[in-house]
Amino acid sequence: MVKVDRFINESIEKIREGVRGRTIIALSGGVDSSVCAVLAYRAIGDLLTPIYIDTGLMRKGETERIKKVFSDMNLCVIDAKKSFLGALRGLTDPEEKRMAVGEAFIRVFEEEARKIGARYLIQGTIYPDRIESEGGIKSHHNVGGLPSVIDFEGIVEPLADLYKDEVREVARVVGLPGEISERMPFPGPGLSIRIIGEVTEEKLDVVRVANAIVEEELVERFNPWQTFAALLEKGTGVKGDIRVHGWIIAVRAVESRDGMTAEAMELPWEVLRKIESRITGEIPNVSRVLYDLTPKPPATIEFE
Repeated sequence: MVKVDRFINESIEKIREGVRGRTIIALSGGVDSSVCAVLAYRAIGDLLTPIYIDTGLMRKGETERIKKVFSDMNLCVIDAKKSFLGALRGLTDPEEKRMAVGEAFIRVFEEEARKIGARYLIQGTIYPDRIESEGGIKSHHNVGGLPSVIDFEGIVEPLADLYKDEVREVARVVGLPGEISERMPFPGPGLSIRIIGEVTEEKLDVVRVANAIVEEELVERFNPWQTFAALLEKGTGVKGDIRVHGWIIAVRAVESRDGMTAEAMELPWEVLRKIESRITGEIPNVSRVLYDLTPKPPATIEFE
């Protein structure tokens, strides 16, 4: 386990040494980027501009929550839904989707940085992101998903050698609220990798509601490492004595320590039935719900 106080002091010094002048930070509202924001602010103060990009791939109510939680910071919120949906149009391969999201992110950050004269980017890359990207498992948008040509003098990653549980410990010590320090991981590419195949607005609307239902039923009661809904394909069903060809939703809930391995949670049958009932009842174009039992490995936690 990392020695937290020493890590904090060393990270602040590395940030001061690694950037010169105005700097932006990619702030998603998750624990990784939030810890980076605190460290960076302690290092360079008002030279830091946090930027949150609303990609259109976010969870239900996410943008509103980020604005509220970080209202005391000079947060810049960018609406880039059209750019991200355009970048994903027609793509079905998981790696191509991740690469498209990674490039869209960096291009928006470049544009915003130019407006304020910032030449450095800070982001919350952690060790598992690097391992999975460099090992060819899947390209994280902030590592393997980055384009080869980037218009920044430097990218600083203070947490690049930490696991998620270590990041949480740092978050507690620097005083971040439990809402942030204990928050479930949410992938940078957002709901795009919880949709098998091409990303469309219809699919996003479906998986966003399904994901919210799963979180409402499981997060507080069972405290999973990660839980969510993913949209697979279409299957035949019956609603009101009428045949429907509706979406298939897979529910995922796992326990883990650092995200490198994971086990599916053994949820009570009545809880699974309630989730199924809510999803098929509240989303008219969903015909069936599945529960994913697969550990990591052989599966990854996310579907893509």
